[in-house]
Amino acid sequence: MAKHGWGGRPPASEAEARQRIVDATARCVDRYGVTKTTLSDVATELGVTRQTVYRHFARVSDIIAEVAAQGADAFVDRLVAHLAGRTDPADAVIEGMVFCIRTIPAEPRVSLLLRLDDSDAFARGATTETTIAYGARMLRRFAVDWTAAGLTDPDLHDLAEVIMRLLTSFLQHPGNAPQDEERLRALLNRWLAPALRDVVVR
Repeated sequence: MAKHGWGGRPPASEAEARQRIVDATARCVDRYGVTKTTLSDVATELGVTRQTVYRHFARVSDIIAEVAAQGADAFVDRLVAHLAGRTDPADAVIEGMVFCIRTIPAEPRVSLLLRLDDSDAFARGATTETTIAYGARMLRRFAVDWTAAGLTDPDLHDLAEVIMRLLTSFLQHPGNAPQDEERLRALLNRWLAPALRDVVVR
């Protein structure tokens, strides 16, 4: 297997091996779904033994988490590009939320990260300390000068938690959210923007 595995092209480094495992897992998830993807599927996709995969990842859930994280990074790049030039904190947050609510359901890798296929797991996962910290790092990538706006790192952590909890509600129960994007924007502008602007000028 060692001679003929990896499609006849053994990886040149640990990093390459891990990335090829992640890529193979992504293909398996696309083909079988996240709940039915096994370590054996991943090994077969790569043409290696299960033990080879185990050398790089302890569990298939660890690989799937990496698949999701890489998908989320690509999504955040698109989000930041969409918000380019928006320097007002309230404007950036609201437009960012509208973008997320509109696009996340159609983003397989982000949906995988948030476990949209499992509402209980999503409710827990979207508000974990790790996810909130990720949200805070995402906010720091916005074109907003948070320091000039008077928001500290703890403030951004709290803001990220509020955003994730709101997104959880909108994404878990899309039928209860305004279907029209302009109505959604108006709702957030009426009830969320004043709170954000109050924090900024305080």
